[in-house]
Amino acid sequence: MIHRIYREQQLNCDIKTAWDFFSSANNLSEITPKDMNFIVLTKMDDDEIYEGMIIDYFVSPVLGIKMKWKTEITQVDFQKSFTDFQKKGPYKLWNHHHEFIINEKGVLMKDSVDYELPLGFLGEIAHKIFVKKKLEHVFGYRYKVLEELFNKKTKS
Repeated sequence: MIHRIYREQQLNCDIKTAWDFFSSANNLSEITPKDMNFIVLTKMDDDEIYEGMIIDYFVSPVLGIKMKWKTEITQVDFQKSFTDFQKKGPYKLWNHHHEFIINEKGVLMKDSVDYELPLGFLGEIAHKIFVKKKLEHVFGYRYKVLEELFNKKTKS
């Protein structure tokens, strides 16, 4: 069964700042909970994202078990959207679309993730017991970190 996560967040910054931050795989570990031990393995001197780009990671999504995760950037519309697709990892399907919409407050960022677990019925049980909660935790953590990075109010 394919599941979907959808989140949006207003960022008080310009499109260049938002795009540069989110399109850089080097920033992913900063917005991922520490208990997931997320490590970007691919060395990127030039952080420019492009269609066909392959990025390798280590991640520990469950019980501290270290897994390899490989994604491919399958779609890029400069400063508007990009999509990363899991080629190898813990999911049967992981397709993550990032969208950036300029507005009067800065940039509205939208995340849509379509995902499916392996193992059929057993995967669905795992989804109900802990995977859905884990993903909510990951995206909740991301929201808090992004609020600190982009929307922190300064005292005058």
